[in-house]
Amino acid sequence: MKYGFIFLLLTLCVLCFTLYNLDVNNQRSRVSAMIMKKFNTTLASKPTVETLKTTMVASNMMPTPTDEALMHPDEPTKSTGVCSYHSVSPEDALELKMLKESITWPTTPSLLSNLSLNDTSDPAHSTFTILPRKGGGSWHLGDQLEVLINIHDFQDYPKKFGGDVLLARLHNPALSAGVVGTVLDHHNGSYTAVFSLLWEGSAQVEVTLDHPSEAVTVLEKLTQEQPDRIYFKSTFRSGSTTETVSCNVCLEAPKQKLCNYTDIYTGEPWFCYKPKKLSCANRITHSKGGFKKKIEPSEELLFQKGINMKVFVPPSGPASINILPSLKGQTNEIMKTKPAGYYYKGVWRALDGTTVNQFNNGTAISSCLKGKMVHLYGDSTIRQWFEYLITRTPDLKKFDLKSPQQTGPFLALDYKNKIMVTFRCHGPPIRFTNLMISQTRFIANELKGMVGGTNTVIVIGIWSHFSTFPVEVYIRRLLNIRRAVVQLLTRAPGTLVIIRTANPKTPNLYETLTNSDWYSLQRDKILRAVFKGVNVRMVDAWEMTVAHSLPHSLHPQLPIIKNMIDVVLSYICPTAGKQKKKV
Repeated sequence: MKYGFIFLLLTLCVLCFTLYNLDVNNQRSRVSAMIMKKFNTTLASKPTVETLKTTMVASNMMPTPTDEALMHPDEPTKSTGVCSYHSVSPEDALELKMLKESITWPTTPSLLSNLSLNDTSDPAHSTFTILPRKGGGSWHLGDQLEVLINIHDFQDYPKKFGGDVLLARLHNPALSAGVVGTVLDHHNGSYTAVFSLLWEGSAQVEVTLDHPSEAVTVLEKLTQEQPDRIYFKSTFRSGSTTETVSCNVCLEAPKQKLCNYTDIYTGEPWFCYKPKKLSCANRITHSKGGFKKKIEPSEELLFQKGINMKVFVPPSGPASINILPSLKGQTNEIMKTKPAGYYYKGVWRALDGTTVNQFNNGTAISSCLKGKMVHLYGDSTIRQWFEYLITRTPDLKKFDLKSPQQTGPFLALDYKNKIMVTFRCHGPPIRFTNLMISQTRFIANELKGMVGGTNTVIVIGIWSHFSTFPVEVYIRRLLNIRRAVVQLLTRAPGTLVIIRTANPKTPNLYETLTNSDWYSLQRDKILRAVFKGVNVRMVDAWEMTVAHSLPHSLHPQLPIIKNMIDVVLSYICPTAGKQKKKV
């Protein structure tokens, strides 16, 4: 009798708990439906500040964390496992292995304790030579040009191994023309740069030593030994009590000394040291903490601007050729490597079949974006695009959400043309300052809450802030984003998704140790491989920066940004040029 009563009581408790959960889920569903209804009608009427804030949440709706996660924020989630920079889910392990193999770099020399600069790659003693045209005769449009590069050390001895980071460009300043060359490493100190000949007239070869192979050895060592050299911090606050602690993708400490903020949906790890007085639930901000520089003086000599970092390699003979019109009946040789495009008269011409139209004023941009919702996700190089659009489109007004200028989120509206453009930075690790925790979102989670459709454009640019970490951290992030993109395109196939690639930067010691072009190049290759075969469009920021005459910069200069935006708008409005001709 006694046990029967206890069993009945337990049964009633389970039933009550189940009904409670059903009621909570129904409430969430009703709230989500109400928010989405409000979002769909926002552009039809001028919104209030609160409505716009709700709109930004609804259009990028975060899944609601489980009650268990809310009740126990101090405890590690069961799916996290051991804190590691290298961990990925079991289903991603094979692809991770293949992606890492795809970026295998030629073996670079081990550095001795008595490293001498004299034994390292010297651009001043190195040379490039234009090879004769296959079959002889003059160069014609559609041919391919091959250039032999020989790297020597500071004592003018030929190098006997590869691994140098070289950039190659063919250009004509008078025509404002330029195209990137593909560099092939022969693993013996010599390289071949291959160029497609895409315009008539003069074409000048330019070869740049970005990093000597010995510098790559140092960069690899830094990642292996100091993956936390960029560190982060978070502020915790409760009443008048405030504490600040260090945070990172992985922290070497017992679990009981860590706050575990691993995302319960994507598995993206993030940890902070537990504050001494406050709870893990009291975390309010995320910021870049700083940079721990640990490099030997002899190693630092490998990163000298103007000496062995981004320095031109001189020619051994003529540095230019003249390109004649294509011959009648000529069959161009099959391109060994095909560039994404090239500049001609300062305008980017894509080679993937896309006609890049020119959107030279606010009217043209507004006409293209009419009725569109454009969501920009990523780092400051994507924020540049948001700033360009609101600057060049007078009717597209930035709405004041009281957001920090660096971090956002941002929202711009054009009521007349029913255009909405948003920017939101990607989740940690991101080197922004004073980002509110309530605004730290992973792109994959943002996309899960996206309705999508033919009037929705998603732009993603994520690369620079992952450069100091082992490549597994970046691969894990991209695979999560790809899953979300595929799901979005499955439920809303009319959605346009555009990916921005990495770009080279200004050389200095800090930028190199944290954001080296070699790091960016590796991640650029991974980005392309991850999204290969997915129905997305690419803006090749790498080639668009290298092929241009302007100096490299983390934030490319305005003429390059203008060409990038023209590519984006041409993806959105592929018939814009044709319509213009009819008028």
